Amino acid sequence: MNRIKPKGICPGIVNEYELMMDAFDRFGLLINDRVVRTPVAIASMAGIVDAAYVLERADHVGLAFIGGYSIDAPALEAARSLAAGGDRREFIYDDPVPALKEQIDAMEKSDVILGINLRGSAPESFTAIAQAFGDSVVYEIDAHCRQPAMVDAGCGEYYLKHTEKLVAIVRALKKEGVTVSVKFRAGVAGDDRELAVNLWKAGADILHIDLMDFGTAKLRQIRNSCPLMLIANNTINTFERMKDMLSHGADMVSLARQSDIRTLAGLDAAITRSADEDGWYNAPKQLCRGGDIRSLAFCCMPVKECPLIPTLSRINLAHEDYITMKLDAVKGTPLDDGKQTCFGSLAWCCKISSPCMFRDMTLQQARLSKKEYMRLKHDLSDTIMGCIFHDVPSDKRS
Repeated sequence: MNRIKPKGICPGIVNEYELMMDAFDRFGLLINDRVVRTPVAIASMAGIVDAAYVLERADHVGLAFIGGYSIDAPALEAARSLAAGGDRREFIYDDPVPALKEQIDAMEKSDVILGINLRGSAPESFTAIAQAFGDSVVYEIDAHCRQPAMVDAGCGEYYLKHTEKLVAIVRALKKEGVTVSVKFRAGVAGDDRELAVNLWKAGADILHIDLMDFGTAKLRQIRNSCPLMLIANNTINTFERMKDMLSHGADMVSLARQSDIRTLAGLDAAITRSADEDGWYNAPKQLCRGGDIRSLAFCCMPVKECPLIPTLSRINLAHEDYITMKLDAVKGTPLDDGKQTCFGSLAWCCKISSPCMFRDMTLQQARLSKKEYMRLKHDLSDTIMGCIFHDVPSDKRS
């Protein structure tokens, strides 16, 4: 692809610009209007993950959450008691604002998107931090820490048992015009699908999910419940595991204890290579093989008994509307063609990994590569998701 280079910029900056545009072409990820160079992230670990930790690994990550940082008196008291116990590290300070400023300033010249994982007991504690730093960082509400001292202080996992308070913090932060992530452990709240919908409705931008032992089925449920950016976390230290998460709904993956340079570099290189070869780095499995709702881009017309029929029913989408939605979405694109295919358009054709001579014949005649086909299917999926999630749904999807 030919690109216009910005005028009056030195070669080094132009090279950086080119690299970031390549990353955007490859992954299409933006946070705070900045390109995320790779879908590999670092998750917070209290007392460990700070700016220095991230900068050592900056060549291999696109997003990093430093912290957790306690930001009010109850949380700070809990942090001190945890640190005093001797079995846990914590970031200890008298005032969170200068402590966080030092970390944010240290990350200023890095192209890693910065998130700050915050533990507090009231909405005003979070908004005070947002007012201090504006929209320069992602604000991650820690609803994840399960240490008894922190939960007793009304922080961390406490919010998963009192979700109305978590929702209130999201709403308060969004009034400050900032990007909000929520870190939580799956299976703690009563219904993770309902939690996802409520957080979406409140204005959250990112759900950072510790999947524990739940795996891809839980991730798929959450993906089918909201259109938010999803970051999958917990023991994602191999490319096979990473691809499994991406193909069931994750936009990114994060590592904590195993965020060593070698592991991060391996995942970054592998997903970059895969994206360059396949065209859609987190393409879902097909619906009939356990894929999430994004895989409607690969589904055929609703003419036979298959997982498509109950899926359309669950999302309250009439068969006629589904057909119209897909045909309108591909109109004027190469996917509009395909008279030799089963239903007369590539809109209804399956994932490139599934053998189909009619699809492949059409692609060859149109001089459309398999990679470009998958990129177009990605665009179709984005359009479908936008149509399905144009408003907060009243039902739950599984």
